[in-house]
Amino acid sequence: MKLNVIYTIWLRTMKRYVRQKSRIIGSIGMPLFFLLFLGLGLNSVVTIPGLGQNYTQFIIPGIVCFMVTYTSFQSGIQILWDKQFGFLKEILVAPVSRFDIVSGQTLGGATTAFLQGIIILVISLFMGLNAVNPIGFLIAFGFMLLIGIAFTAFGIAMASRMEDPTGYQFITSFIVLPIFGLSGAIFPISSLPAWIAPITLCDPLTYGVEGIRYGLTGISQINPILCLAALGFFAIVMTIVGAFLFRKMSY
Repeated sequence: MKLNVIYTIWLRTMKRYVRQKSRIIGSIGMPLFFLLFLGLGLNSVVTIPGLGQNYTQFIIPGIVCFMVTYTSFQSGIQILWDKQFGFLKEILVAPVSRFDIVSGQTLGGATTAFLQGIIILVISLFMGLNAVNPIGFLIAFGFMLLIGIAFTAFGIAMASRMEDPTGYQFITSFIVLPIFGLSGAIFPISSLPAWIAPITLCDPLTYGVEGIRYGLTGISQINPILCLAALGFFAIVMTIVGAFLFRKMSY
């Protein structure tokens, strides 16, 4: 019964994703902007330790990470739309566990975020990405899924305490950009001012970026095992918090 509930909600999320082609195309606009104007534009003037004069190769893992994070957060808004249209009430009054509902929503959001990240990764192959090891893609995929789970749960936790979908979008934009900017996605952590380093290490996305970068380029400024542990811990905590706040949500 539990797996049926989780699968049904996951399947609903996936069907909505496949049918919303404008959402799929529109959401890759900003990542492509970063790739074209930052990656290719600064490729000839920025030197990255270990990669030489190949800024595009350096920034691609960060852009993939941004795509997964942004899409994960946007999955949370579906709860608010379901609440406004009455669908959420029908689910909550059903004889099913709210934890199962959250699990289905989280897995659905993480899957769509992962697929969006795959799209950017495929595009990156035509824009200068040279993976050092095919197995590295599997490592990157693992970190992408963890990021998707963590930030989808984060989005659900936020949505559980809000009423307005428009307000949710503004708040998520306010959160995503600082998290992305401090993650070392655009510039190496080692090049940041010393006073920012502790803040960067407190950013969970930092470990996702470095983990994906290790998988795709073989280079990471943080031990990949530490990245996996930190991101996995954050994903577990956010899943618990998201489930707790969702259980307290009224309809």
